[in-house]
Amino acid sequence: MSNLFFFFFLFSLLTPLVFSSPLHDPDLVVEEVHRKINETRRKLSYLSCGTGNPIDDCWRCDPNWEKNRQRLADCAIGFGKDAIGGRNGRIYEVTDAGDDDPVTPKPGTLRYGVIQDEPLWIIFKRDMVIQLKKELVMNSYKTIDGRGASVHIAGGPCITVHDATNIIIHGLNIHDCKPGGSGYIRNSPHHYGMWTPSDGDGIAIFGSKHVWVDHCSLSNCHDGLIDAIHGSTAITISNNFFTHHDKVMLLGHSDSFTQDKDMQVTIAFNHFGEGLVQRMPRCRHGYFHVVNNDYTHWEMYAIGGSASPTINSQGNRFLAPNDGSKKEVTKHEDAPENEWRNWNWRSKGDLLLNGAFFRQTGAGASSSSTYARASSLSARPSTFVNAITKTAGSLNCRKGSPC
Repeated sequence: MSNLFFFFFLFSLLTPLVFSSPLHDPDLVVEEVHRKINETRRKLSYLSCGTGNPIDDCWRCDPNWEKNRQRLADCAIGFGKDAIGGRNGRIYEVTDAGDDDPVTPKPGTLRYGVIQDEPLWIIFKRDMVIQLKKELVMNSYKTIDGRGASVHIAGGPCITVHDATNIIIHGLNIHDCKPGGSGYIRNSPHHYGMWTPSDGDGIAIFGSKHVWVDHCSLSNCHDGLIDAIHGSTAITISNNFFTHHDKVMLLGHSDSFTQDKDMQVTIAFNHFGEGLVQRMPRCRHGYFHVVNNDYTHWEMYAIGGSASPTINSQGNRFLAPNDGSKKEVTKHEDAPENEWRNWNWRSKGDLLLNGAFFRQTGAGASSSSTYARASSLSARPSTFVNAITKTAGSLNCRKGSPC
């Protein structure tokens, strides 16, 4: 039996176990599914397009990707590697770009799909721009898969992952997001409630785990492009293209919110491009692996944080701006130097160009020290960053050809 056949055979056996619950809530058995995924993933042969990007090499050169969409769920790496999204669920096709009623969404709309209790793999029938009336509150075990269409979430409130698990967001253009006023929003077929005003983030992750955001293009939102707060963890942010924004990414709610000490986030293979100012990311409390990203613009700083986060920067390319006062990659915030000197920030194998420099502190400042925690994945040499990140952002995938 081939490894690939064995993989699908395994999940045909597991599917009744996972989805037999009348509530469609596989929390009680998902750990077993994850264990089986990891066992078989180690044996599964990658399709390998030779890009050096392990996520893309896992699925992108399959000309039948459109018929094998859920293969994407096998390809996550880093701390969010166990995010299965809507794997083994039905395919749900968005046919209606409207969002007329956040309390009673119409079948065929994106909102109707993301609030369902069952696992769903959500795709789009055609190119569309979706201007949401209220923030899009996602239920657990959902994949939003924009491949094969040009899908824009823009011009209104955008995406919220709130107290959810196993979410994959892939292939979307998310931009010009605006704050949403308070109002009633449905977050499951059986519940809606009053939500306070949203901040205008592109993707806001609250109290959630096993989340993977991959190959999205994000720009020009009112607040953050991606924020993860309130105890969220097990997150991978990969292959995204960020442009034209001030506060790009906040990871950790506040210095006093100590529940974020358990936060673990991998930031890999992203391109931080034109018109960015700061927070790529800004970190608090937790552990953050920043690996093989391309930084070509920052106006204030690239990576910063407060409240003693652990930051492991590996194999990134940092091209400092021509402004001579903005050469430092890092910014230690909201603490005197005698405190932040003890924060564990490490740079290993980073390519620092045009005068860029990374201020290492704590255990990371000593080349002989053992770093505090194992990395979430192995970094490639920084000289590979251009090849790894050259197709960051949403992809122009067409049926019948490699993506």
